[in-house]
Amino acid sequence: MEIPSKYNASSIENKWYDYWMEHKYFHSKPDEREPYTIVIPPPNVTGILHMGHMLNNTIQDVLIRRARLLGKNACWVPGTDHASIATEAKVVAKLKEQGIDKNDLSREEFLEHAWEWTEEYGGVILEQLKKLGCSCDWDRTKFTMDDDMSEAVIKVFVDLYNKGLIYRGYRMVNWDPEAKTTLSDEEVIHFEKQGLLYYLEYKVEGSDEKLTIATTRPETIFGDTAICINPNDERFTHLKGKKAIVPICGRVIPIIEDAYVDVEFGTGCLKVTPAHDENDKVLGDKHQLEVVDIFNADASLNSFGMHYEGQDRFVVRKAITKELEEAGILVKTENHINKVGTSERTKAVIEPRLSDQWFLKMEDLAQPAIDAVLKTGDVKLFPKKFENTYRHWMENIRDWNISRQLLWGQQIPAYFYGDGKEDFVVAESLDDALVLAKKKTSNQQLTTNDLKQDTDALDTWFSSWLWPMSVFDGIRNPENEEIKYYYPTNDLVTGPDILFFWVARMIIAGYEYRDEKPFENVYLTGLVRDKQRRKMSKSLGNSPDALKLIEDYGADGVRVGLLLSSAAGNDLMFDEDLCQQGKQFANKIWNAFRLVQGWEVDNSISQPESSKIALEWFESKFQKTLLEIEDHFSKYRLSDALMSTYKLIWDDFASWLLEIIKPAYQQPIDAKTLESVNAIFEDILKILHPFMPFLTEEIWHYIKERSPEEALIISKWPEAKPINEMLISEFEFASEVISGLRNIRKQKNIAFKDAIGFSVVNNENVNTTFDEVISKLGNLESFDYVTEAVEGALTYRVKSNEYFIPMEGSIDIEAEIEKLTEELKYTEGFLKSVQKKLSNERFVAGAPEQVVASEKQKKLMRWLRLKL
Repeated sequence: MEIPSKYNASSIENKWYDYWMEHKYFHSKPDEREPYTIVIPPPNVTGILHMGHMLNNTIQDVLIRRARLLGKNACWVPGTDHASIATEAKVVAKLKEQGIDKNDLSREEFLEHAWEWTEEYGGVILEQLKKLGCSCDWDRTKFTMDDDMSEAVIKVFVDLYNKGLIYRGYRMVNWDPEAKTTLSDEEVIHFEKQGLLYYLEYKVEGSDEKLTIATTRPETIFGDTAICINPNDERFTHLKGKKAIVPICGRVIPIIEDAYVDVEFGTGCLKVTPAHDENDKVLGDKHQLEVVDIFNADASLNSFGMHYEGQDRFVVRKAITKELEEAGILVKTENHINKVGTSERTKAVIEPRLSDQWFLKMEDLAQPAIDAVLKTGDVKLFPKKFENTYRHWMENIRDWNISRQLLWGQQIPAYFYGDGKEDFVVAESLDDALVLAKKKTSNQQLTTNDLKQDTDALDTWFSSWLWPMSVFDGIRNPENEEIKYYYPTNDLVTGPDILFFWVARMIIAGYEYRDEKPFENVYLTGLVRDKQRRKMSKSLGNSPDALKLIEDYGADGVRVGLLLSSAAGNDLMFDEDLCQQGKQFANKIWNAFRLVQGWEVDNSISQPESSKIALEWFESKFQKTLLEIEDHFSKYRLSDALMSTYKLIWDDFASWLLEIIKPAYQQPIDAKTLESVNAIFEDILKILHPFMPFLTEEIWHYIKERSPEEALIISKWPEAKPINEMLISEFEFASEVISGLRNIRKQKNIAFKDAIGFSVVNNENVNTTFDEVISKLGNLESFDYVTEAVEGALTYRVKSNEYFIPMEGSIDIEAEIEKLTEELKYTEGFLKSVQKKLSNERFVAGAPEQVVASEKQKKLMRWLRLKL
């Protein structure tokens, strides 16, 4: 079989991926083997492949491919998340382009459009993962809105409600005015932002006195229902029981007292807006204040905003500031750094809002998950440093707001039969709900037409927290064969940014529904950043096209480039040169393989001693590296595992072993050596396969013709064998001897074709094991052991050993004398110029100390060189 001169990644990658798919190497079903299971962090159905996905899924593929080679039943479950907010936004935008308003559609009509969009555009990312070489069990692909997945979500909701853990409450929530839905606390990202503190004057009713309050949000004055002062603040004791008048709207509000007010902040007077601030709501409840909601769902002002009705809150802020200033109500403004909450999904500034929502009580549910990570170690985080983050979140956990004002998602299974807040039942189906409603109301005349299901959908995370169980149908059918075989899964690979959103919640769900951890290990990758340490993002335009990288450097090259700099938990400073390095590594291996396959074999030739000992050395070196690699894998140091493999192949195999065993120009190689080196190459391909699957499978089938049952992807990981540490140590010494020899040849222009003599004073008592190797790689005509230095010879040292190469016959002595004479003349001239400069008193006195010191250093070095 003719081997192409160049490695063509694109054609090879398509060929082998199709081959793997055709023979179902990725597919898993329960059997007698030990299972190894990974569930993919389901990317948004709207997503396309970016650098974070590339890193995360490359790591997963490395782990799953290695597990196959170790003989485990490897199962990697792929899938996508329905991503309520992101997907609904995409569908709404598409409808808008068609002139359709979402609000004009029924739920069923909108969902038809959403499913149509999902089927047309969704899941593109899974196809893109195939280009990267991801060996997922595609037959198991799941979507969080699949019927069986949705059924599991509803079942869990009903169960938790019946346990008293889910409740409906009128609470202050985080409102995303762009998506027009509530968010959980964890979906709000807080940023420090430079803003202004506005000082406004409020008239005290029935007097000429005025109160000054400080606020960061002047547009909210329309929602003010009190002014609060600290009862211990002597400045305002005379105002107790009085009332103030809100500017512009003229509402008369009480002046109340509460120790909550910080006398040091602002003016010591606080305006209270219970509908738009969580702390103000607490004050409002305590003092039974009126609640005035001034915002529409999109954060524009409603009718309470008077002449600003319908205008956006930030537009109003500018306009009302001008109005207040013109009216003499705005006293002054000051710069003020404020923490601003933004939506993790839409980036919109969050608006606190009072709303009826569904909540899940978390405190008791969280305890087993806290113990699993922080006490028993049943679930291990890599790197361990993230345990502190986990502890902080879990020990300060708040009830989870699980309802969303969206249509796309699992509809909350609560059915209302009346107008009262408690006039509802929770059930898995409409028919079950009717039975419960009849029982609760004692009204047997009720029909399904009398029941109206809650229009809200569940938070997307409420489906993905069940992912490791629901993908194996472990919620609906908790005793089925697959959940019992594959659960708990082994490794989870994800980013630290969703350690609480997803990871912690999966652990909580696992203990609640299977009384068991969902996975053993969590490998937390870092973020992919550019060379300026900026997070890669579309908005910055600093994220390369992932598929273009694969096209330019090959999937194997990109995988290597990513992994070489991706230690667990540490951010990856991505540089496209890393992918070029990966591509060069692929070419190095390909050329090494072509070199070996190009040797003609002669069965009559006996194996040279140099080849024999070199192969023995490499076997031990391979075994030692194998132990290193396995240790790195056990600690999830995949970057280190790849680097150990890289060095073994580039340095030890290609640069040393192949050089040692290579036959002379146009000469054949002995059969025993070629057979051994091919066996070594096969072992190398096995340990490299998880990192570079395409290249290795290609070479594997070139070495010899193989059946589908002998494919590399399902071959066996190399077995551990004894290691001869002495042999490794002796070779390290010999390699230094050879390097010294090569340096002298280079310095003195001694052509390699010219054989030279060689002598050594063996002060280190080094064994003669590698003398044949030194002789071959140094092209020595003689190798003698002597007891004293050889006169008139070139010399160098390795530790205390002295090595000598006779000059006579090795170098052109006349040319060497001429060269040294020229160097001597130049050095003498340079020394004179430095001495002249230093003897100039004006120079020494006027030049900076550092310059004088530098000149003195030059003088010393030149003098030493002359002496030598």
